[in-house]
Parts: sequence; C-alpha cells; structure tokens
Amino acid sequence: MPSFDVVSQIDVQEVRNAIDQVKREIATRFDFKGTESSVDFEPEAITLNSSTEDRLSALRLLLEEKLVKRKVSLKILDFGKVEEASGARARQKAKLQAGINSEKAKLVNVYIKNLGLKGLQSQTQGDQIRVTGKKRDDLQAAIAALGEHDFGIPLQFENFRD
Repeated sequence: MPSFDVVSQIDVQEVRNAIDQVKREIATRFDFKGTESSVDFEPEAITLNSSTEDRLSALRLLLEEKLVKRKVSLKILDFGKVEEASGARARQKAKLQAGINSEKAKLVNVYIKNLGLKGLQSQTQGDQIRVTGKKRDDLQAAIAALGEHDFGIPLQFENFRD
C-alpha cells in the first residue's frame, strides 16, 4: 500500500552556516561597529545580543535574510520577547522548533481527513505522521494540499513508497 511520512526537521548545518555568515557581516558592516552585537547558537535556541533594540531588530532581520538565502524556513524560529540585559543592552532568544508535537499532529490528521480523498489514512508515529492510501494520485494530492496549507511549522515529505 503506497505511503509517505510527514516530518518537520531542521537542517542544523544550514542554520549554523547562516549564523556564521551573520557573524562575518556584523564584523564588517558600518552600522554594527561599536554596538558589540552578537549571535550565539545553542542546540535548542539562537540568542541575539545588541546595544539597542533598533540594532537588535536589524540583527534579527539580517539573521532571517541569511536563513532564507540558505533555504531554511523561518517557521523554525519562535522569537521570544526582547529582554533588557546587563549594561543597558537588548537580548532576544529564538527557540528552534523541530518535530511535530501532538497538537500540530492532530491538526494535520484532521486536515487530511477533511480533504475527502477516498482510502486515505493518517496516523501519528512519534514526531512524524504516516499517511497511507490506495492510490498514488491521492497521496500526491494530499502532499500538494499539505504543502499549501500553513500549520505554523515547516513540513517535509519523506519515504514516498509505492
């Protein structure tokens, strides 16, 4: 029976490369001179630091620009509030969202059922969703519909099997 998996993954190497590009650009750009702006990458989050909120928003824009150029979806970022750091500085954390949590999995499963494609079934398996169907065309229609709909997380489709 044909099937495919719906997953939400982060290409960590591309994120790391984008952050390295941001760091290089901070070092050379005139508007960041003397602001002591920085971007720190941790396994679960990215931390942005700068001297003012204006520079922080410019830093955030630069990070988003570099991620888009590297074809990393901005949906992986969950920006928190801008915090006051020591020394009258501004800091903002962006959590990285990977995997499909149970709430999003329910939304995806309901959406697949509401597509009305005959013989299409979906089930949650950990942080991914397995979609099975009788016809390959129905599965391809489901992939197209899921790709167009916004669930708030980036979706990838893997392991398409006939």
